Amino acid sequence: MRPAASVYDAAENCLYFVDSENHAIRRADMESRTVETFYPKLNDDRTKSSPWSWIIDKLWSTKAPSNSAEVDPKLLFYPWHLLKSLENDLLILNRSFETLWIMDLSSGLIKEVVKGSAKIVEISGPLILKKSSLLTDIPANKLPQHIATNFSVNGISHAGLLSSVVTFQDNIVISDADGQVVWRYNKTSESMTSFEFSKFGILGLPYWLVSPMESAYATGFGIPGVHVDHIQNFSLLPGRINIQMTIEIPQDTELVEPLDEGCIWRQTRGTATEVLTGENKAESTEKVGIAQQFYDDLDGLASLLTQEEVNAEEDYTICDAQLQDGKVRIDCAVNTSPGTSEVIINAALYLRIKNGSDESKQQQVGRLVDALNPSGNSKAQTDACAQIVSRSEKNPEDLIFVRPLHVRLKINSLDHPKADNSKDIILTESSIQVHVSPK
Repeated sequence: MRPAASVYDAAENCLYFVDSENHAIRRADMESRTVETFYPKLNDDRTKSSPWSWIIDKLWSTKAPSNSAEVDPKLLFYPWHLLKSLENDLLILNRSFETLWIMDLSSGLIKEVVKGSAKIVEISGPLILKKSSLLTDIPANKLPQHIATNFSVNGISHAGLLSSVVTFQDNIVISDADGQVVWRYNKTSESMTSFEFSKFGILGLPYWLVSPMESAYATGFGIPGVHVDHIQNFSLLPGRINIQMTIEIPQDTELVEPLDEGCIWRQTRGTATEVLTGENKAESTEKVGIAQQFYDDLDGLASLLTQEEVNAEEDYTICDAQLQDGKVRIDCAVNTSPGTSEVIINAALYLRIKNGSDESKQQQVGRLVDALNPSGNSKAQTDACAQIVSRSEKNPEDLIFVRPLHVRLKINSLDHPKADNSKDIILTESSIQVHVSPK
């Protein structure tokens, strides 16, 4: 859940990293290729390890009720930055530099909690300055504007990028989370380039695009601030439903590259369940969620690929998201039972405006702003966007932007049809086609 900073301990050959939204510190053993939870410590009481004890603890908690206003100050709460002190302690800071937890590296226990950015800089200032000073070697005109002018804490410039910058050989590498880009500054050539993770250099589906699942369940299709591009109702027999959805590319824009499966998010509610197209790999009991899966994927890449295999991977096309006749097609399948259900599909379309001949930059900016805000809402945001694009050195037709897509399909499933013996039920399979025209 959103890993942040990391620190490598050469003595143990372990990598410690922050699991921010789970309020935890993980430790990856580079030798055994396993991930474990370093903090918080797991309960080793074997008397409570039986399934029956787990059920009892869930139903009847033996802990005394606590006052919700009283929070243990030594508990980690959204940790973000991670440093290692000369005293062999882990210095853990939150993103706003208002809280510092000093953790003993040998025991994994929090020794002290420091509040206030002034006190924190007094304790860990030299380490923060050493790391963030890497950015002072880069000329200000080479840095993106939002990086060059922000992220200063108590007189230390770029302190907020403490966990986003690292050196590699003759390069300074910067992770730009806001821009979904990783920058590389070469000290020899004094050039700033970005890593090409895809044909357009953006990492993929931004984490902020997905609607929180609990919000979707609580408010249905009326999530505040979420624009719904398409809602459609169906009345079908229960069973498997194959959904074929075609999306028209918004007018005056073009798709940068075919929609990747990683840019699609599906959710089912009610009596529907999604039919997974791939088989789930068996997970080891020692694994810690996605972190261990990432480790295993790296190990899988260690084997050398032949040139034929590389070419085959380059030619591979994901069958669930295809581009046909200028339209994006998304396929999925769900199983439904009698009752009502809903299928929610979100996707991120990476677009740019079409090339217009004999147009001034101001006219191109207008077309870009209209594509970003087709409904014309929030004039203040529209004006601010136009000003930023106008000051940019890039041509508006070269700028790539994300167009979120939000589709909701409501399904009313009837009763199962009965067999001739009036006892057995007949399983059915239906197919529906959905046409989406985003404005």
